[in-house]
Formats: sequence, C-alpha cells, structure tokens
Amino acid sequence: MASSYWLPVSGGITAPIGFKASGISAGLKSSGNLDLALVLVPQGTVCAGTFTQSLVRASCVDLCIERIQSCQGLVRALLINSGHANACTGKRGHLDNLLITETLAKKLGLVSEEVIICSTGVIGVPIPIDNLLNAINPLIQSLSTNGGNAASNAILTTDLIDKQIAFEAVLGNRTVRIGGMAKGSGMIHPNMATMLGYLTCDASVPLTIWEGMIKRIVASSFNAITVDGDTSTNDSFIAFAAGEMIEEEYFPLLEEGLLSVAQHLAKLIARDGEGANCLLEVQVHGTMSDTEARKIARVIASSSLVKTAVHGCDPNWGRIIAAAGCSGVLFDPSKLSLWLGTHQLMKDGQPIYFDEKLVSEYMTNCLNLDNANFDSLEIRLLVGDGNGAGFAWGCDLSDEYIRINADYTT
Repeated sequence: MASSYWLPVSGGITAPIGFKASGISAGLKSSGNLDLALVLVPQGTVCAGTFTQSLVRASCVDLCIERIQSCQGLVRALLINSGHANACTGKRGHLDNLLITETLAKKLGLVSEEVIICSTGVIGVPIPIDNLLNAINPLIQSLSTNGGNAASNAILTTDLIDKQIAFEAVLGNRTVRIGGMAKGSGMIHPNMATMLGYLTCDASVPLTIWEGMIKRIVASSFNAITVDGDTSTNDSFIAFAAGEMIEEEYFPLLEEGLLSVAQHLAKLIARDGEGANCLLEVQVHGTMSDTEARKIARVIASSSLVKTAVHGCDPNWGRIIAAAGCSGVLFDPSKLSLWLGTHQLMKDGQPIYFDEKLVSEYMTNCLNLDNANFDSLEIRLLVGDGNGAGFAWGCDLSDEYIRINADYTT
C-alpha cells in the first residue's frame, strides 16, 4: 500500500516541477461549477495511458490512444471537460474533439497531435461546443503552477469530494515529486467508471519503462476497485514523466511512489462511491497467481449481494463464498477459510461458531469511518496453499445509490 519512503506534499497534479494546470467554469454545467480543466506539461515529457476496454466508448478515448502512439508519447497538453461524456454522439462528437484540440493547440503554439482530450458526464450528450471554445482563452490565462486544486475540482461530476494527492522522495541526489488527481463516484468498474485519473512526475525514464510501470500500477490500483460493476465509456488513466532521467537503480523506488499515488486515488474513488457509507477491502490469499487472487477479490467486492449485506451489517458469509465460486478461478472449496475483520467465520471449508452480534457490531462500526485514513471493512479469504495474493476495494450498496442514479438526467 502507501510507501513510507514517499512523504505527502501539497500541490496535487502541479506539485512536480514544470507542470501547470487550470480549472474554470465554462458554462458546460447548469450548476455553474468548475467544468473545464487544462494540464500543460514541459517539452520532452513522455506520456502513457490505459483506457476503457468497452467496445462502446467515447471518441476522445480513441483520439487519446491514436495521438499518444503517433507522437511516441510526447504529448504537451491535456484538456478535460466534465458534465458531458460526448460518448455515443456519432460523427459530431469526433468532429468536436478535432476542433477543440486544434483550437487549443493553435493558442498554445503546439501541433494538434500534441493535444489530447478527455470527457466525463452524461452519455449521449454532446459538449456545448461554443461555450467550450469561448472558454479556451481564459483557461490558458489561468494556467499556474498552483492550479492543481482548480483542475481537480473541474473534472468532478457526482463526486462528493475532490481527489488529489502528491508525494516526494529523495532519489540519489535529487528530490522527485509525483502528483495525481482523479474523479469517479458511480459507473466504477474499470477495465483498462466514469473514472478518470491523471499522474505527473518530474523524473523521467525511457518511454518503454514508463509504459510498463503504468500498466503494473493500474493493475494494482484503478483496476482493483469497483463501485457498481459498470465499466464506463470514458475510463482513462494518463501519466506524464518529465525532467531529467533518473538512474536505473532508482526505478523500483519510483514505481513504489507511482503505486502509492495511484492507490490513494483509487481508494478515494471507492470510498466516494455514490451513496456509499463504507470502504470495503477484500483480501484473497492462497491462489496459484496474484492475478487469480485479484480476480476473486474484485468479484466479491462487486457482488450486489455482498455489498447490500455490508450496508445492512449482516454477516451473511455465504454470499461471499458464493461470489468467490463464480469468479472463474479454480480452487478447492474444502480449503476455504474466511474472516470479517479479526472474526473467523469459516475454516477448511466448514462453518465455525462465531458471535453474530459481535460481528454485526464490527460491521456497524465500519460504516462512516474516517475517510482520510481509509479505515475499511475487511474481508479476508484463504482459498488454498498457493503463493498468490491480491486485493480489491469497493463500497457498500445503499438505497441512496438507487436514488442518485434513478434521477441522474431528470
């Protein structure tokens, strides 16, 4: 989880040296809240990303993938609008993305291929293009090395809190900073919901190394969370590395810092799940591989029956075992052991006596715990004798989630 080597600092996405950001209200949301963000990165910055695996996806996702590849990762600017996913909007959505990025590129003195765009909000609704284009000049004028907070708030939709973090550490004879911001509260079941995440770092590594690091940290952070089991059309995680190359001996420590930032943001998303009262952590051990353990953990964390039992503080452990059995991972049911917190409910495939009232009290105490410290309700499952281990984060499922999403566009 969080590394003791990396210490928190302020600044979020603009904490690393050389990065600027801004966030303004462009009139894209009827609420008048901040809704348009810009991140400008230093020349020579390398960029890598992971994106939704859904066949139904916004054209901005395809544009990001295409441009990151065509410019070999040398992206200079990232624009993010909230309120409108611009997904399933046909040819108009694609043409709007081209016009927006071309206009922004000209204003910044860049070529269009160096500019990418991400969108989040209601599916099937195009971006109010005139409002956005009229906001580009003030958005650029607002760019600042202290603009991380405004940017992190401008990308939110149904989120109750903004999600940002930064860490620093001394690697060799220099201080390195990593910053990040994210949004997501509902439609969260990333497979790289509506989930967006961004990371900046003022130390460089070769692009192929950077791509490998980003792929690995996503597997153990954003792809280890679930709120409602729905993958979005716009899921994107994009990471930038700038500045002087660090020595190869510090690559593992750098990746440790990247993982700390990504996991912090991922847990904020899970804890801020729509209508959620509880952060849920599922730990699985004893599989043949870590991948198998992560798969079982995420199936349990995404089970509606498990999530509602957590919300009702009901130690109905059969739901947990049933979800594990549907994961597609082979294991011996006679070797299953299960704990809720420190309370063991099952051993070697057999139920054992436990005090239901005491376990229910444990679950009750886990509701509305301190968000800042990521206190969570822990489910721990041992499935065999293998060395594999993995985890997933989720949340309870409440009637408030139903209300939020039943009224989302009306």
